[in-house]
Amino acid sequence: FVKPLPHLIQTKVLVFPSSAELGPVLAHLVTSRAEKAISSHSRFTLGLSGGSLVSMLSKELLALSELDCSKWVVGFCDERLVSFDDPESTYGLYKSQLFSKINIPDSGILTIDCSLPVSECAEDYTRKLKEAFPGDDIPVFDLLLLGMGPDGHTCSLFPDHPLLEETKKIVAPISDSPKPPPQRVTMTFPVVNSARCVAFVSTGGSKAPVLKEVLEGREGSAFPAARVVPTKGELFWFIDDPAAASLTIQVERPLHSTV
Repeated sequence: FVKPLPHLIQTKVLVFPSSAELGPVLAHLVTSRAEKAISSHSRFTLGLSGGSLVSMLSKELLALSELDCSKWVVGFCDERLVSFDDPESTYGLYKSQLFSKINIPDSGILTIDCSLPVSECAEDYTRKLKEAFPGDDIPVFDLLLLGMGPDGHTCSLFPDHPLLEETKKIVAPISDSPKPPPQRVTMTFPVVNSARCVAFVSTGGSKAPVLKEVLEGREGSAFPAARVVPTKGELFWFIDDPAAASLTIQVERPLHSTV
């Protein structure tokens, strides 16, 4: 038995038989945190990631009968520098699968300017975030939804990349992403770890070896995903049985949608 790392005291690892059971509980986390945020400070700020999360979240949120997104502000944890009609555009995917079908105002969606060179694009997105979070030195999101690659990356923060040590910028450009497309902008760890709540969604057997090292520690430098430790917030891992196959830490297996 491997003892949990100290920061895991604040971490909930939720394991589901498959992503079909995971999805509704993730949607419940989103709506419960939205309700809490709106009653506390009149709006809900949500950071989204791409990949398989787009279709899962869109499907589950649209299945809710009384979803009200009129007070939501949505940003992107990272974004690829491609046009919005490119299938690699995270915003483009969410627009077609989710935003066009809910009552979120256009002003509530913070998109990159994909016409700019990558460094200017990151500066422009930094400005948009600062305008959306007046008074915060570092934007404090109510909820960030993150994914993790089989290499342990999250956002566009890749293993052994200099951006892992970035402490000043809140959004950084990356032009040498090891995963295509190479040009992206990404939130940095200061923003990610300032969030009130962070939830990873990681499914599939290909994630099992790296997930064990992220959650239980490893020799050498920590994977980027293991460096997500919200300083004052909650951290959830939503994973399925194949991804959890190698874990020895204590996990929770929710029977219902309360998180």
